[in-house]
Amino acid sequence: MLALGSRGDIQPCVALAREFGARGHEVTLVAPERYQHLAAGRCEPPGGVGGRFAALTADPVAIVESEEGQAWLRSGPLGFVRGLRAVVEPLASTVLAEVDAACANAELVLAPALGSFGRHLHERYGMAYGILQFQPSEPTGEFPNPLIPRRTLGRIGNRASYAVVERLGWLMLGPMVNRLRGQVLGLRPLRGSPFAADRRDRVPVLCGVSPLVVPRPPDWPDYVHLTGYWRLPLEPDSSLPSDLAGFLDDGPPPVYVGFGSMVPDEPEAVAEQVVAALRLAGMRAVVQGLPVAASADVCPAGEVAHEVLFPRMAAVVHHGGAGTTAAGLAAGVPNVVCPFFSDQPFWGRRVAALGAGPPPLPIRALSGRSLAARLQAIPEYHEKAAQLGKLLKVERGVKNAVDLIEGY
Repeated sequence: MLALGSRGDIQPCVALAREFGARGHEVTLVAPERYQHLAAGRCEPPGGVGGRFAALTADPVAIVESEEGQAWLRSGPLGFVRGLRAVVEPLASTVLAEVDAACANAELVLAPALGSFGRHLHERYGMAYGILQFQPSEPTGEFPNPLIPRRTLGRIGNRASYAVVERLGWLMLGPMVNRLRGQVLGLRPLRGSPFAADRRDRVPVLCGVSPLVVPRPPDWPDYVHLTGYWRLPLEPDSSLPSDLAGFLDDGPPPVYVGFGSMVPDEPEAVAEQVVAALRLAGMRAVVQGLPVAASADVCPAGEVAHEVLFPRMAAVVHHGGAGTTAAGLAAGVPNVVCPFFSDQPFWGRRVAALGAGPPPLPIRALSGRSLAARLQAIPEYHEKAAQLGKLLKVERGVKNAVDLIEGY
């Protein structure tokens, strides 16, 4: 199982690996070394065969935090795809070689669509493969590709947007992919988009999103499965750092403010506006990843498990990453989404459509007053957010996904 990207991409794969191990399968989780602690002990459930962690040396957080990475994140949809090559290409040869070594003896590979690792490995070794999605990326007339920052383009335009995004991506990345196929894997170049080839071959797709959050489009083919979220069970000893736990106990539930691996252009200015919004709204906050000073009403926090922290919040303010949005909705509290780019505006619109939070507030429009207005409106969304959270808590997305793979 290939888990590539940030924590929000890794943790759901750890949940799947745990379930596969519990059913007697031998699992190798291939992921950045930075996240090995997430898998420690969790791919080896009691009574299961257990699993192995194969570390990738590329560090996604270091990439994002670099000067090149920050310029990439600010570049818009077309610049994002173009910049992906500039940021990733220097590391791609090493990553592909490490993935190849980890997967050479596998009977099945589960991998995200980006990079088409499953197809490359299938051609090299002959094993079966499936595609993992963290946002609904199969063409549909119901809504445009999640990378398109529009609610709808009409049914024809919606469906066409997927082809446009995929063709642009292949146009920019195809030469690099084909070069690496030859240099690292000894394979001939692909003649066309691997995404189209996967659809022609009806390769199984597991989309780890809840149908309660994104209803399954009726025009999806039957090999594309909306399984529900892939969530890890809470560990028995899950707890919060003592200073954070003390802050929570000292007053009413605060709001959480954090933008994950997204770094604003001017973090000090954004931090100042966040503090101003909290004062205007009269609320306490746990703030992660922004340069704020500790005070009676503000508690700076390091990395902490969202599934432990979010249920104790009055609301969560975040960037709208797929994983963070899933955790926020499952916590049953209102979500205030401040999208930066990519699929984040899509998740912000879904939160608002579900009544689980206000309309998204793009990070470029965040000010003390604009954020305070959304924080003051939080009570309007408590009921629907709580109802959705209760339903998501009993969803069995991990079981559904593993059942499907075993069925194949």
